[in-house]
Amino acid sequence: MAVSGLFAAVRAAPGPWQRVACVAAGFRCRCPGKSYAVGPAHSQPTFGFLLDIDGVLVRGHRVIPAALKAFHRLVNAQGKLRVPVVFVTNAGNILQHDKAQELSALLGFKVEPDQVILSHSPMKLFSQYHGKRMIVSGQGPLVENAQVLGFKNVVTVDELRMAFPVLDMVDLQRRPKTTPLPRNDFPAIEGVLLLGEPVRWETSLQLIMDVLLSNGNPGTGLATAPYPHLPVLASNMDLLWMAEAKMPRFGHGTFLLCLETIYRKVTGKELRYKGLMGKPSILTYQYAEELIRRQAERRGWAAPIQKLYAVGVLPEIHTKDPLILSQPTALPPSIALCPGAAAVVERDQAHSNLASSCTQDLGAHLEMQPILLIRELPIMERLTTLLQKPELAAF
Repeated sequence: MAVSGLFAAVRAAPGPWQRVACVAAGFRCRCPGKSYAVGPAHSQPTFGFLLDIDGVLVRGHRVIPAALKAFHRLVNAQGKLRVPVVFVTNAGNILQHDKAQELSALLGFKVEPDQVILSHSPMKLFSQYHGKRMIVSGQGPLVENAQVLGFKNVVTVDELRMAFPVLDMVDLQRRPKTTPLPRNDFPAIEGVLLLGEPVRWETSLQLIMDVLLSNGNPGTGLATAPYPHLPVLASNMDLLWMAEAKMPRFGHGTFLLCLETIYRKVTGKELRYKGLMGKPSILTYQYAEELIRRQAERRGWAAPIQKLYAVGVLPEIHTKDPLILSQPTALPPSIALCPGAAAVVERDQAHSNLASSCTQDLGAHLEMQPILLIRELPIMERLTTLLQKPELAAF
């Protein structure tokens, strides 16, 4: 992006998110916050929690019993959280409001929508693409999610398939019986928006490739594929994720890997992302940090939030200290240590270059000290143990 484009993106970001946009663009800045009534000094926390959802709080549609025990210590007699908490998930096929309601029903207290970060939530900061005509891939309330993020002109894969029926040829039952007349009234597509794993992978892979190779005009085609290609924004690089099944399930990272591999095989070049977000991207953690800060302000907690306890990384990690990753000798090679005794795990090797560039200096990009915890089956018991620490026990 040109320098002028970077400044335009920062200026266009809504007030509360301007600081995050500055850092995401490579700048350091301070933005004024709103003033709120301040509560009693003795009840003001100086830390917050970032909590993963899948495999930490819930497994499929069932809450993990230990999660309820841990949350009993985090909620006061009035049913309000005693410390700022943000729920971070790489899910993206649900509306933020609906995810908050789902968590409220599972955990037994009200979770506000602005306490939930979906994998694509930081796309709100990419205002330079909000006015472009984007093809959107995924499932669930796709168009509504894209609109909530700020995108004003989106085309779904199904809409593109209906406009150009001859593009989707894998399923014999869906092949057109006659050859339709060519169309020249379909506006060009200006970018690709990947919000989550689709249902018909073969259709989405084919049509997204058509868009990239034709420079947004899939009804025509080009002799030579353009490069650089159209901008691609993607969320959720998880190769696998845990549900009720005993073995992990394919995640959106697997779909991205398929798309990258096909693009490389066809063009001989690498697929490049203008933005790749969701855990463990730095932008997602910056976005979460700002939500924690705003939540503390609304509650009247004037004491600065100095530490973030981020619960939930990868289930396969085991160290000598199963609570906090802080010893280099105890970590496998896929872990990148950050300042402040923080450690971040690359989500999968296929995106290691993207993940490591996002996370290996996480501590340098956050104003709060990040302390990331291992996600294992007894993680909520360990969270309960963590709450015995002197700085946390008072709350």
